[in-house]
Amino acid sequence: MEQFRPDMYKKSIYEIDYEKLKKHGIKCILFDLDNTLAPISEEEPDKKLLDFFLYLEDLGMKAIILSNAPKKRVLPFKEKCNVDSAFKAHKPSKKKYQKILTTYHLKDTDIACVGDQLITDIYGANRMGFTSILVNPISKKDYFITKINRFFEKFIYKYFESHGLFKKGEYYE
Repeated sequence: MEQFRPDMYKKSIYEIDYEKLKKHGIKCILFDLDNTLAPISEEEPDKKLLDFFLYLEDLGMKAIILSNAPKKRVLPFKEKCNVDSAFKAHKPSKKKYQKILTTYHLKDTDIACVGDQLITDIYGANRMGFTSILVNPISKKDYFITKINRFFEKFIYKYFESHGLFKKGEYYE
């Protein structure tokens, strides 16, 4: 079960201390798209998200959108936010993570992954040895497959809470 436990838990992407991550050696942040960066109903980034990616760029951090969504869903965010992306990532599969390590000449300790799901985002990051950061979903509206994942996540959350390891709404770094 430890593979599903995030290293950090924050309310949203905007609550994470990226300067602190950089001081700890993080050079690249992989962001899930749906319900992490934007609700599934939004087709392109809003101004707050665009400004956020400019902040990360000014900080000297590489940002990549890593999504299980198809190219047509990811592309408007990639282009407007001026970041790299990997679509149809099949998280928690290791394949796209390994490609990012190779393409950008990074080590596992250089990467943090931010997402709203334990089963895809956090498990995928943890099994690669990356820093895993869980955020709350932006919206309650989910794709069908995500609803299935959320059903199983309930049991993981209950396990963590009953063992004093993690509790939803109690944020930590």
